Amino acid sequence: MTKEWAGAGDVGRTLELLWSGVGEPETGGPTKPGPKRRLSIERIVTTAVRLADTGGLDALSMRNVAAELNVGVMGLYRYVPSKAELIDLMIDHLNGPADELKAHRDEDWRTIMLYTARSIWQLYSEHPWLLQVGRSRTVLGPNTVAGLDFALGAFSGTELTDREKTAIFSAVEHHVTGVAHAHLLREQSAQHTRLSEDEFWHVQLPYLEKALSTGMFPRLAELTDEDAFAADGLESMLFGVNALLDGIERQLESRRGG
Repeated sequence: MTKEWAGAGDVGRTLELLWSGVGEPETGGPTKPGPKRRLSIERIVTTAVRLADTGGLDALSMRNVAAELNVGVMGLYRYVPSKAELIDLMIDHLNGPADELKAHRDEDWRTIMLYTARSIWQLYSEHPWLLQVGRSRTVLGPNTVAGLDFALGAFSGTELTDREKTAIFSAVEHHVTGVAHAHLLREQSAQHTRLSEDEFWHVQLPYLEKALSTGMFPRLAELTDEDAFAADGLESMLFGVNALLDGIERQLESRRGG
């Protein structure tokens, strides 16, 4: 399902674009002489995100972004080298703004992890094309780093090692991503097949009932809850995250007891 890869462009150039001006004081001095630039990186990125949100990654191209901005495609290349770097900029843009994290910094570690899980889920829900970008080598921009710093801060003062802290964050992130991926595929399957979700399972129901009546599948036959398989994506995600955090909590209690 992966269509694009993070970090596939000129990583050095992407980092320059991401971190330009970050941490530098506002001078308030006069602007440099010369013609004003028609575009800003912020405007380019937000336009690209809007295109991807509307039409998916298939709609995202430098030519389409340029058309939306009413500029020539060669003019767009003056700001962003290629689509690969643009995707990295889009990912970091969606991980922000970092200021929103400040209101949650003083909460307990479990609340912060649940907030993190819900935030990741919301990100995929609003921008499902992100699930089609391979991000094992995400370029670390300011918003991405701020999010990681926030998540790791949840474990300050605990008995966890640094390696365990990063492992917990990764486990939460991977679980949310996995459930979101399965949920998205389920939604897309109705668009690419002849049957709706209800019609698909209705066709199979007589065969399943006959199979269960044979006694060959006793565990399935024991299920009496009609909604046994009806959990939506968010419910499944939160159940798994809470189970994971329960285990972490028991580990911490055991260490304190020891």
